Amino acid sequence: MLKLGWFSTGRGPGSRNLLRTVMEEKEKGLDIDIAFVFCNWDNDEESNPKKEQREIFFDMVKGYGIPLITKSWKKFRPDLWDSDQKAWRDEYGKELRRLTSEYDMDLGILAGYMLWMDDETCEQYDMLNLHPALPDGPKGTWQEVIWQLIREDADEQGAMLHICTPEWDRGAPLTYCKFSIRGDGYDDLWNDMKRKISESSLEDVIAKEGANEPLFKKIREDGAKRELPLIVETIRKFAEGTVCIRDKQLVVDGNKLESAFDISENVDGSLGV
Repeated sequence: MLKLGWFSTGRGPGSRNLLRTVMEEKEKGLDIDIAFVFCNWDNDEESNPKKEQREIFFDMVKGYGIPLITKSWKKFRPDLWDSDQKAWRDEYGKELRRLTSEYDMDLGILAGYMLWMDDETCEQYDMLNLHPALPDGPKGTWQEVIWQLIREDADEQGAMLHICTPEWDRGAPLTYCKFSIRGDGYDDLWNDMKRKISESSLEDVIAKEGANEPLFKKIREDGAKRELPLIVETIRKFAEGTVCIRDKQLVVDGNKLESAFDISENVDGSLGV
């Protein structure tokens, strides 16, 4: 049985949907156990912008009978946070590892975890993080990624899971899925975008329309709907023993992969595409 450590800030429906989906797959026979859920809020902080959403998430975790571990980043060493955030992250990481060390964990999943993990935790734990781009695609937030794809006149988009390393968003990509952003449903949007750019500039389009721009919106929707299946299907590969991590690299059927493992077929299959 694959034992997962689940790290989540629990900010909203996305966090709950991911946990719910994985637990539903477990009920269907996915050979996993979630050893604990760790959250970086206690939910009794004076200033807490997502308190109600997080309370729903905490109730869900407890309803599944999963041990819930919380450690408020807001209340932890505010003196150190103000003076040296790198040192603060190191100290918070020590406390995180102390609190989770009593639980067996084969693999950590960062499921909407909004804190930057410290270097030592990245070294000691094998943890997966989602990045909303292909392994050779743009870095940055999902918004930055999509605008860069449009700027480059790209043909494909995707999402990947990479291993957490001290170099944030630079760990080895493990699994990914891809999809075309050309053809039916896209070509007219690309043509419209080119017209807008010719009349002003991409920067003007970004400033005026932002995330509501139709091409941007379409790329985001088609990418977002694949993120949850990518995580679930990746966990399935680990649970089935098809893949594992050795020396911070992905091993597939006993062989180290030089590049990420394409599971687009599995992801699209789960979506009925």
